[in-house]
Amino acid sequence: MRTSLRPRVLITAAAALALTGCGFTGTQTQAPQSSAAADTSQRIVVDNFRAPVANWALESDSAYILSLSGCLETLTKYDQGEGKVVPFLATEWKQSSPLDWDFSIRQGVKFQDGSDLTAESVVSALNHVLDAKVPARAFNRTMISSVTAVDAQTVRVSTPAENPLVPYRLASVNTGILSPAAYKAGGLDPFGHCTGPFTPVSEKPKQSLTLDRNANYWGGPVQLAGAEIRFITNGPTRAAQVQTGEADISLSIPAASVATLKADHGVTVLGTDSPRTATLYMNNGRAPLDNVDVRTAIRDALDLDALAASVYEGAALPATGPFSPSEPWAGEKQEKQKQNLEEAKKLLASAGYTPDRPLEIIAIVERAEFADVAAVVQENLKKVGIPVTITTKEYASAEPDVLAGKYDMLLSQRNRLIDIADPIGFLTADYTCKGTYNLSHFCDPEYDGIIANAAKTVDNNERYKLYAEAGQILQDKSVNAWLVNEQATDAVRNNVLSYVQDPLSRYVLTAKTAKSRS
Repeated sequence: MRTSLRPRVLITAAAALALTGCGFTGTQTQAPQSSAAADTSQRIVVDNFRAPVANWALESDSAYILSLSGCLETLTKYDQGEGKVVPFLATEWKQSSPLDWDFSIRQGVKFQDGSDLTAESVVSALNHVLDAKVPARAFNRTMISSVTAVDAQTVRVSTPAENPLVPYRLASVNTGILSPAAYKAGGLDPFGHCTGPFTPVSEKPKQSLTLDRNANYWGGPVQLAGAEIRFITNGPTRAAQVQTGEADISLSIPAASVATLKADHGVTVLGTDSPRTATLYMNNGRAPLDNVDVRTAIRDALDLDALAASVYEGAALPATGPFSPSEPWAGEKQEKQKQNLEEAKKLLASAGYTPDRPLEIIAIVERAEFADVAAVVQENLKKVGIPVTITTKEYASAEPDVLAGKYDMLLSQRNRLIDIADPIGFLTADYTCKGTYNLSHFCDPEYDGIIANAAKTVDNNERYKLYAEAGQILQDKSVNAWLVNEQATDAVRNNVLSYVQDPLSRYVLTAKTAKSRS
């Protein structure tokens, strides 16, 4: 099933008039429903493509593990099917002044340690995120000035400038709410301190997380007795385990494994459009990639049609820039890139490029196809006189050097809407001069000015125009080479019930997720 991206109208109001109009919209993909009855004694195994880092710190990507595991919950929630922000641990919200948003906390909710969810506990949790040494990309002091309790059931989130997307920021998994007891001197302890349908009970570091049913879940009966989340970075292994039944759900299936799984009558393969683009990141701060002509030559040397047809076996479309053409902020100038070897050679000559050393491409192993993508890129660049070496690494081991600027090129992918279901998060964190996830080490004052203006623009259409302008700067300056627009592909055993695919990788286990005995 394919989803669509379409603009809507922004409404600032209570939850009954929930914010709409931003981000990735369309129908979630759901596995075919079986007539078999759910067996509430069953447990489930999920193969996830990444492991937690940073001692479960919520400002890190560990928050995604806790969220998809059914442990961590947020004040608001981005509903993929409805294309809007809906109530979660907050029942409603309103903009009480241009700089203040008030959220009403759901009554009767208890943390898994038995303590009550209150405005004070929410304030404490959100301030821990704001005070983190490494700020969360979606929720930090640059866009949030304070979080305070107005009364026992109302939390006020204040901003330094008018910010129409605060409810979207509160849907980020990095703003998940844990009980005060979770915050310890030695780090964060989520075990028994969430509000969700599943309670973490044990972990094998870098291997797995085990969870039990939360019998007192505020959202109603939990259908599974528990679950195990396995951290399997190797894509073919994830595919093999769901086929053999070692796993019930495997996330992020590599393209090369899709045909085999589709032929298996015991497995359903789910695919949906994803705001994720496979990208050849280029270090704009390091020679020779600090020269725009060199970066443009690299982009011109690539045959994206052949790449999509071969490595991705037609399951991805050649990229036209930093956005997918179907996104409402992509702009009108979305030209399909064609390989132009002669133009690439001319640009290299004008840049005075001489191959005094091979350029290294780091291909992250979490995406099994990237080793093959790197080989295709290597062959393309060889044709224009750029020698390339390839190194494969887990992303966690590559990230420190990449963030520090100690690399040439990186093959990775980034979900544009995973921090916040609007591209402002991606465009700010990844490409502004002070962006906290600026892997490209790109800095341009004109670009920063456009993003600052977009962040305070309420009208959707006007904000989307600014996003398109920003994207065009990234394209004109060849900041990166955007390769293919990917699909999100999961595989599910047919006795898994009520599983709904989330292309933003936030939710997997819910109270409704179930499993039949057969």
